[in-house]
Amino acid sequence: MLALIASMGGFIFGYDTGQISDIVLMKDFLLRFATCTTPDNCAFSAVREGLIVSLLSIGTLVGALFGAPVADWLGRRYAMTTECGVFIIGVIVQMTSTDVWQQFAVGRFISGLGVGALSAAVPMYQAETAPPQIRGTLTATYQLFITFGILVAYGISIGARSIGQSGSWRTVVGIGILWALILGIGIVFMPETHGRMDEAHVSLAVSRGIPASDAYKHHFIRHEAEGIKENVEYEKHVKGGWVDCFKPKGKILYRTLLGMSLQSLQQLTGANYFFYYGATIFSSVGLSDPFVTQIILGAVNFVCTFGGMYVMERFGRRLPLICGGVWQSVWLFVFASAGTAVDPTTHAGIGKLMIVAACMFILGYATTWAPGVWILIGETFPTRTRAKQASLSTAANWMWNFLIAFFTPFIGNAIGFKYGYVFAACNLLGAVVAYLFLYESSGLTLEEVNMMYNDPNCKPWTSRQWAPSGYSSRRDFIEKERSDEPNNITGSMIEDAGA
Repeated sequence: MLALIASMGGFIFGYDTGQISDIVLMKDFLLRFATCTTPDNCAFSAVREGLIVSLLSIGTLVGALFGAPVADWLGRRYAMTTECGVFIIGVIVQMTSTDVWQQFAVGRFISGLGVGALSAAVPMYQAETAPPQIRGTLTATYQLFITFGILVAYGISIGARSIGQSGSWRTVVGIGILWALILGIGIVFMPETHGRMDEAHVSLAVSRGIPASDAYKHHFIRHEAEGIKENVEYEKHVKGGWVDCFKPKGKILYRTLLGMSLQSLQQLTGANYFFYYGATIFSSVGLSDPFVTQIILGAVNFVCTFGGMYVMERFGRRLPLICGGVWQSVWLFVFASAGTAVDPTTHAGIGKLMIVAACMFILGYATTWAPGVWILIGETFPTRTRAKQASLSTAANWMWNFLIAFFTPFIGNAIGFKYGYVFAACNLLGAVVAYLFLYESSGLTLEEVNMMYNDPNCKPWTSRQWAPSGYSSRRDFIEKERSDEPNNITGSMIEDAGA
């Protein structure tokens, strides 16, 4: 339940991402905000369309940077509730727009402030509450809900097209308030993970399915709480500020740059090229109803993310990102080559090949880079600077999100489907970065991940075998941890009571 409630932050992110692709093609929206020569001949200029789509990303960039101090100041739960309120204000500004496109764009900017702050807080909160054995799966639910939000936005948009006048796009935008209310209210009833050591036992117990009344009796909870307390006490003496995120000591700078690089490269995979402009792209392929293709892509993205949750737990973090980068690059080369070699509007077979290539690309993205990067942002950084480093990394994601959203209309007009070659090269770069710089963090606690990065004998390409002192291998360590973790909670409590 905790993972589902917190992941509504990802759903809001996905819903807001998915809706705009269809909204900019709705007739009433075009009549109100585009340039029209006749009622049936309306179109956005590249600048206007780019700003309407991309101002959300500017808001999220700013919101991601403020997400860290807000999450540290208010605590994770109340920060998320506040950020949902900001998102709702932005939705209201969009819904009340009549014929001034700048108001709608500003509304997206305000909503972006909330979405950006949530995108920094949610993966961090999930990583802090999850046991290390399933941390990847729980954190990946954030990405799963992003894909679910995109799919739901596509479905609602298709249904709303038949609503008369402004009801078509206002319905799609306004429903976003519901998702924010679910998160903003629901998260208040979840355990807090920051700044309250007196509540640590209870928070750990609740997040692991153990009754709060037994939190102080349970040996596993006591052991984990003591480890967290020792780490917090140590890091109080070395309090981390923004400047500390860029200090080489303890590989802090290394991890800051790694997080920012991975988030940037996630955007440069090209996924949002399809999610933001998919309807426009497939309209240019010659499809009579590009909305349907959007639904197909959204469904592939959503379903394959379930596979991504398994992949991240079964194969770790490094291997999926390396293989995913190569796989995605191959299919983007196919997509770009097919669209460049032959005019897809006059050759139906080429158009179908491009759709298949796009689906295969999304399959790879949804199972590797989409969930993997969000998991890594939650588990790579040390406690004292985690919130700030997560904010910097997420801000890098949103910066590239903005650049892609804004400049895609210009680049698409200039080079057409050759744009796919740019993203293909970026995917190969991502695979190289993952191989050379990313450490394998699956199966370790957040404190142990920090130890691994500070071990001078551990290199990224050997990190899969790293284990804390006293263990022969990572596998030996994980098996020992699982044997120590109470599978039978009731039996363990009886044992503790007897002791």
